[in-house]
Amino acid sequence: MDWNVESISNLKGKVIIVTGGNSGLGFEAAKVFSKKQATVILACRSMDKALEAKEQIVNENHDAIVDLMLLDLSSLDSIRMFASNFTNKYKQLDVLLNNAGIMTVPYGLTEDGFELQNGVNHLGHFVLTALLFDVIKNTPGSRIVNVSSNAHKFGKMDFDDYLFEKGKYGKLKSYGRSKLSNLLFTYELDRRIKEKKLDILVLAAHPGVAATNLGRYMKMTGIAGPLFKMFFKYAQSAYQGALPEIRACVDPLAKSGDYYGPGGTKKKPLPPRVERSSQASYNQEDAQKLWVLSEKLTKTRFEL
Repeated sequence: MDWNVESISNLKGKVIIVTGGNSGLGFEAAKVFSKKQATVILACRSMDKALEAKEQIVNENHDAIVDLMLLDLSSLDSIRMFASNFTNKYKQLDVLLNNAGIMTVPYGLTEDGFELQNGVNHLGHFVLTALLFDVIKNTPGSRIVNVSSNAHKFGKMDFDDYLFEKGKYGKLKSYGRSKLSNLLFTYELDRRIKEKKLDILVLAAHPGVAATNLGRYMKMTGIAGPLFKMFFKYAQSAYQGALPEIRACVDPLAKSGDYYGPGGTKKKPLPPRVERSSQASYNQEDAQKLWVLSEKLTKTRFEL
């Protein structure tokens, strides 16, 4: 039987963090987990938007257990405060869904001076995962799921100028690198966990072409205009786009290191399926370099 949302077992007693859970893919995932009776933590940078999302979830499901916690992935102080608040309140973490992200934004810097897209999409989630790892490790059968994108296929690593400090910044160039980083991190963390024989699954997922507010900075000029319109013509809904990450979070048959993507199209949706990411994403040397660089930039030791 093909996997579907209806086949998800009851999640009562499970604790799930969804970064960026107030909108888009994260919001759709949070709704599904809540309907299955999980305790869902919406980790968001805007408490007003998080409250609106919670109200929508509870209106659809009066028994939903939704906790709101402030998390700004562009601030290491905020990430540390979130991790401290979470571990003081919860003693288990069954699923960490690293879903939040920004896409094709103008050049800018995080609070700590990192280029925005790689700072938020990779470095922020790297630190969050590191700080929550002890509680994840102490939760039997736990999972870490990182959300990447097909854009990783045109991402290129440059360890001499990872954060575009020497110039040559491009919105898509930076986004592609951040999404490739998500996968390099996923596979390296998976390798290290397997070496330690820990009871943790590490997976990744991508939404395919999904209509969310992530694309609001894409310009519709020149040749990009028709391409942008075509993008949304064939884009799946946010709900369809969220299915791969939802499956990665809960499918009992999922294997560590799996990479889930959509199985169909807007007109013919099919269950999410395991895919193979780009050859570059499996480069172990690059993955190890990225790990070391991430620790150095963020001054965060990621101990397993």
